[in-house]
Amino acid sequence: MPHSVRTAHPTPGDAVFSIPEDEAADIGRVARRLAAAPQEVDSEAWVLAARAAWEELPAALRRRVRAFRRDSGPGGALVVRGLPVDEAALPGTPSAGGSVQRAASVPAALLLMTACGLGDPTAFLAEKSGALVQDVVPVPGQEEFQGNAGSVTLMLHTENAFHEHRPDFVQLLCLRPDHEGVAGSVTASIREALPLLPGPVRDALATRDFTTHPPPSFGPGGGPVPRHAVLTGDPADPDVRVDFAATHGLTPEAKAALLDLEAALHQVARTERLRAGDLAIVDNRVTLHGRTAFRPRYDGRDRWLQRTFAQADLRRSRGLRPRDGYVVAG
Repeated sequence: MPHSVRTAHPTPGDAVFSIPEDEAADIGRVARRLAAAPQEVDSEAWVLAARAAWEELPAALRRRVRAFRRDSGPGGALVVRGLPVDEAALPGTPSAGGSVQRAASVPAALLLMTACGLGDPTAFLAEKSGALVQDVVPVPGQEEFQGNAGSVTLMLHTENAFHEHRPDFVQLLCLRPDHEGVAGSVTASIREALPLLPGPVRDALATRDFTTHPPPSFGPGGGPVPRHAVLTGDPADPDVRVDFAATHGLTPEAKAALLDLEAALHQVARTERLRAGDLAIVDNRVTLHGRTAFRPRYDGRDRWLQRTFAQADLRRSRGLRPRDGYVVAG
């Protein structure tokens, strides 16, 4: 199975929403007010405040995000460009494993407000202690890690593909790009790859002949790994569930189908080099994401993204969320 990301396709213009300077200033005022609230990011009160603040953001932004929630388009990804992350006021890039953002901040406000526009923010207790806003930064000694702490090529994957209640949307907000500006966020949509797959391959991917192990960020695995299909739902517009670093075919047909799927996705993959203030939103139901390699310096100025997940229907995971909170405990 190939491990490199081979893509040269740019993000199409209709998948980039640029915010005018005057509206960015308005967004900044709302975000700074929310960031001044005394509660922690993970508290129910702060999430409720973020939901109310979302309604104060410019109408054009709210319309675009709502439209994406309903129909994420052929590529299943959107870049919101020009958000005010107050780059000059940022501290040094964290370098500790498992780092998260629990204190209220402007970037956290931007992420939580947008998550409320997409549905509800969510997190997983086993991953980064269930923090709603998580740092995606290179960590010394984990360069080869297939996860958010690494700096080698990150293989295409559905976020938390192993989990029944994986996120519907993944948000990645760039606070600081890498030094050389070479790290690219890669997305690949099953909607664009499906026409490249012959009927027998699609049929094989729709069988429950696959397993996916939890990623290393969830800690040591244990217990049985359930079988699942890679393609589900409407055969003409299926959902996809696969992590090319962790999904395995259980039959010769399934193994061959995974190789065909990976090749097709690489043919349609797109790369976007995020800059400070860019928010990438990925429809995790139809689009995989990954990252090209970069070289960290561990000097406090390395690449720094912050990540938040969102669910369009939080009710589905009610049995696994204690006290009807936002953290999936199982």
